[in-house]
Amino acid sequence: MGETRLARHMFLWCLSAVYMFAFASVYVQIPGLYGNEGLLPARWMLRVSGKSVWEQLTDSPTLLWFGPRLGLDTQQCMELLSLSGALLSLAATAIPTLRDCRVYLVLWMLYLSLYQVGQVFLYFQWDNLLLEVGFLAILVAPMNMPWGWRLHAHDNMTFWLVRWLLFRLMFASGVVKLTSRCPTWWGLTAVTYHYETQCIPTPLAWFAHQLPVWFQKLSVVGTYVIEIGGPFLFFSPIRRHRLTAFYMQVLLQVLIILSGNYNFFNLLTIVLCFSLLDDEHVNFWLCRRTPREERTSLQTLLSRFCLLVELAVYALLAYWTFLYFDLKVDWDKKSVSSKTAFTHFEFNRFLKLVTVPSIWIGVLSLTWEIVTAKFKSACLKGVFWRLWSTVHWAVFAVATASMFAISLVSSLYNIFKSTRLLDCVCTFNISEIEFMYKPGNVSRAPPVVTPHQPRLDWQMWFAALGPQTQSPWFSSLVHRLLQGKRDVIKLIQTDESQYPFSQQPPVYVRAHRYKYWFTAPKEDGSFPQRWWRRVYVEEFYPAVHLGNAFLEHMLAQHGLKVSSLNCRKIEKCPFLQGRIVFSCNLLYCTLQCNYIFNRFLFIIYFLNVFIDLGCL
Repeated sequence: MGETRLARHMFLWCLSAVYMFAFASVYVQIPGLYGNEGLLPARWMLRVSGKSVWEQLTDSPTLLWFGPRLGLDTQQCMELLSLSGALLSLAATAIPTLRDCRVYLVLWMLYLSLYQVGQVFLYFQWDNLLLEVGFLAILVAPMNMPWGWRLHAHDNMTFWLVRWLLFRLMFASGVVKLTSRCPTWWGLTAVTYHYETQCIPTPLAWFAHQLPVWFQKLSVVGTYVIEIGGPFLFFSPIRRHRLTAFYMQVLLQVLIILSGNYNFFNLLTIVLCFSLLDDEHVNFWLCRRTPREERTSLQTLLSRFCLLVELAVYALLAYWTFLYFDLKVDWDKKSVSSKTAFTHFEFNRFLKLVTVPSIWIGVLSLTWEIVTAKFKSACLKGVFWRLWSTVHWAVFAVATASMFAISLVSSLYNIFKSTRLLDCVCTFNISEIEFMYKPGNVSRAPPVVTPHQPRLDWQMWFAALGPQTQSPWFSSLVHRLLQGKRDVIKLIQTDESQYPFSQQPPVYVRAHRYKYWFTAPKEDGSFPQRWWRRVYVEEFYPAVHLGNAFLEHMLAQHGLKVSSLNCRKIEKCPFLQGRIVFSCNLLYCTLQCNYIFNRFLFIIYFLNVFIDLGCL
């Protein structure tokens, strides 16, 4: 790698923006999710036990323990932390001097504090990824204040950790698709389902879903090449290999952003990709001329040899792609056929062959960066500066090596089950209103909400992966809807005119499961009036009311029952002849493969929660 000063600045600047998106997105959802009348009140996670502050921080490292000492309850403290994080990250985005290691330490501590009490709504994989990237930023960022100067000999060494994290992220994303033994990933048909089964698709997802099957299968092949083959180019000594890998990864992430709302996840992945760049290429983007030195005959010969090696790698990658996916071009039909031409046993054998070498590639690459950094330290003028630089080099070399070793301890193939989506629809006589984001009304176009993450929508999607007993918070949602809690209702619909129970809460709630698909274009090629079609499947949650024995049992079983329940007596109203039905659509996905960082397939369903409005 050449000099990476500009690439590091881009990384830190973009990470500050991602932090801002993350904090702001959490801030607006705190009352409904973690407030005293929210779905999972955060104060339940911080029980007073008579322990000292140090013991409390040891048990659960969060700054929320200091809230009572400031006269703030848990909800107010969470809002203060998230708002402070959003403002501080905004300042770091706007002011270069604030992109300081201590600022990133504060941002990391703030997000970790929220994460510790976030429970199921803040335990997404991108939240973990943001914490890991944020911690690496503490090592990568300079110490600008108050002197505005620091030694830079070890910068490439710490920045290498970001590249190693990107390698683990992308390689695992590709490998897990095949190790899951999902027939759709092995049959290359996963993307034919992906666009309509993701949590919150964008309008472009509908159009992508209409692409021919051969193209969808070819896009899965391209995903495998980018996620499994591409990461090995990250550590190539040939600069153009790393640049090619950069554009491959960014292309994949941009296509995902265009077709699905995955909050800040894909943006954060693009931020990691900046570790593949050097100052020369950033200057090329900025249209700055980089002075070139005259090459010797030996350098020219070496450059030509590197070009041959570079082309040979591309040719080998293309050959393996055609061989193992049996690509065949049909010129008459203007299509490309593809299929997996290897078995699960052969793929496992491949993993055994490449896992250890990939670790050694990382070891050798890191060793090179450490040795190079030591050489730069030794080249400084003055005994004092060489000694001081050596101390810096030793500290950061130990820190970098330790982080690398820790990353190896954790399994490379972490499997994360999930996917889900909720859609709430309220209706008078079966006319529906829905959540602001997730699919519900079959005629409504999918929204674009990136980088915001509506966490209730996502979590309700996951809830439908199994029975409602596996998602205790769902009972809490039903309970809060019956109570008419405003903070929870705002998670569903901020516009009260779109919520039919703004004047009085519903009396009964039940959930039904529906299966959803994208519609197809008409035979004449025109677009249909509806984006979705659906079929009823089964009941998900029985009809309950405040004080219902089943609801009370579920709340008590999972520790969600509050002692001072305000249960109201349900009386018949002679003036109410009909019923108002509230339908809450919850996307249900039969998980076909692992959702470790990227797209994959599942059969989707929606739950409809029916709420009968009586007279109280």
